[in-house]
Amino acid sequence: MGTIDASDLLPAPRLRTAALEGDVTQLHRGDKHASEGDTFEIDDTTFEVVEVTEERLGELTDEDARAEGSPDLESYKRRIERTHDTEWDDDKTAVLHRFEPRS
Repeated sequence: MGTIDASDLLPAPRLRTAALEGDVTQLHRGDKHASEGDTFEIDDTTFEVVEVTEERLGELTDEDARAEGSPDLESYKRRIERTHDTEWDDDKTAVLHRFEPRS
């Protein structure tokens, strides 16, 4: 457990804003950027990483997409393809980082 820089996990300012607003509660990354129990701060809000697991992209659901700020899985897939200039591959893995504000 440690303190990480919010921008290491949430690299785009819009992601950090969406986390503050409760619209983004998790993020899949290509590799591990935090461990369970790590904390990070955005403005004056402290968040705790509560889950870090590797998942196949084909296992993601509409619920996962909404937790990452997309309306559904198809929109999420298009966003990932556009952002990373790659084709979606259900067999590829990514690391889920789920976080929540500390009370």
